[in-house]
Amino acid sequence: MIPFSFAGYAMAALPQGALFWPARRALLVADMHLEKASWFARFGQMLPPYDSLATLTALDAAVEASGAREIWCLGDNFHDVDGCARLTPPARRLLTRLTGQTHFVWVTGNHDPVLENHYGGVVMREAVVDGLVLRHEADPAERRPELSGHFHPRLRVSRRGRAIARRCFVATERKLILPAFGALTGGLDAAHPEIARAVGAPAEALVALDDRLLRFPLAA
Repeated sequence: MIPFSFAGYAMAALPQGALFWPARRALLVADMHLEKASWFARFGQMLPPYDSLATLTALDAAVEASGAREIWCLGDNFHDVDGCARLTPPARRLLTRLTGQTHFVWVTGNHDPVLENHYGGVVMREAVVDGLVLRHEADPAERRPELSGHFHPRLRVSRRGRAIARRCFVATERKLILPAFGALTGGLDAAHPEIARAVGAPAEALVALDDRLLRFPLAA
C-alpha cells in the first residue's frame, strides 16, 4: 500500500486498484462487475466463467493485506441486476464470508440500480462518511470531497514504440475516481473528455506500484 493525501484525508493506494482509508480501516473498490462473463454467455459469447471468483479472491486478499474492517463497493458491483443469482457456489461462499466478517456496503450503480439478493451487507445509493461523499458516478457540481468509480480509468502511454495501459486513479483537489476492480473490466483513457468533464481540471492520473505511486498530469 502506498500512502498519499486526498483532500486532507490520509489514504493508501493498492496496486490492484483498491483504496484503503486507514482512519476507518476501510477498503474501497469500484466497478467489480461480478458475473459479467455469465451475462455475455446468455447472448452467445462464451467466456470462461471465473471472473467473479477471481475478483472476490482479489478483494479477499486486499482485505487480508490491509486489515480492513469495512468494505465499500462504489457501484456496478454486479454487471446486471440478475447477477447475484448467477454466482457460482464458491463465489457465493466467499462473498458471504466477506460480508459477514466486515461492515460491507454496496453503493448501487447504473448496472445494478437495484440489489435484492446480495448475500449480506447494506445497500445504499450513496453515502457521506466523515465528510467524504461516496457515490458511483462523480457529480461535477459536487463541492464536497468525493470518491467515485464508473469510468474505469486507465493511463495509456507509449514507451519505445510500445503502448502500455495501466489502471489508475484520477485525482483533483476534491475528486478521486477509482479504477475498475473487476477481473473482466475494460478501461477508459484517463484523459478522456468525459472524465475531464466529471472531475474538472487540473487532474492527474495516479498509478500505484508495489513500492511507489506514480503521478501523471492530465491535459485539460
